[in-house]
Amino acid sequence: MTEGITKKALADKLVDEFEMTKKSALEIVDLIFETIVSGLKDNKTVDIAGFGKFVTKFREAREGINPLTKEKIMIAAARVPAFKPSKVLKDSLK
Repeated sequence: MTEGITKKALADKLVDEFEMTKKSALEIVDLIFETIVSGLKDNKTVDIAGFGKFVTKFREAREGINPLTKEKIMIAAARVPAFKPSKVLKDSLK
């Protein structure tokens, strides 16, 4: 299994780069994610230059199948988060 980047790892990076307390760094990371979530809840686009855009999309109600019983079920309509990477981010991964 590959190692991922966690909130703790992001906070540790802030501690190393800006010589701040771990508590302050965790508060900053939490604030950033809370701001993104709040914007999406308000149906706003969160655009981070050089990284990408977080948006909400509307998924229509649809018919699905329960894989255990093979019974047809209705899946409710929902707003879902989506991310569109910027060209800079895409190019950096090539």
